[in-house]
Amino acid sequence: MILRVAAIAVAALVLAGPAAAACAHPRTSLTFLEGQIMCPTCHTTLDQSDAPAAQRIKAFIQTRIDRCATAGEITSELVANFGAGILAEPTHRGLDLVAWWLPLGGVMLGAGLLALGVWRWSRTREADAPAGGPALNGKPLPGLDPETERRLDELLAKLE
Repeated sequence: MILRVAAIAVAALVLAGPAAAACAHPRTSLTFLEGQIMCPTCHTTLDQSDAPAAQRIKAFIQTRIDRCATAGEITSELVANFGAGILAEPTHRGLDLVAWWLPLGGVMLGAGLLALGVWRWSRTREADAPAGGPALNGKPLPGLDPETERRLDELLAKLE
């Protein structure tokens, strides 16, 4: 009895080995690649496109997935056929790296210029304030004409 169970287990392992070896690496999925590949006609990702070209690319991807191709192999084949514009995001190498750093550098430069402008603006306002005269929280107020001061004094007197 034990010999029969052991023989069945060995036969199962022998037959399952080649089937498991056919796709030994982790498989990718069509939905994963649809968000990374652009449609060459409508310039949207495949998951957003119903164009005939997008449908043909989806069928090609599914065929390659069924043959156990990795995501890298599939994207490499698509780039070889359609060029780097088929990718939804640029590569992280070479000149394409500029596409990643240029917007970030622009935002940082803009924030720095804005901070410098605010700092200079606040310094010029303090320098332009008249010396002496009324002050609020230690900062001098701009001078008022005599008529405005008279009206303010009258209003303040009514409030007391």
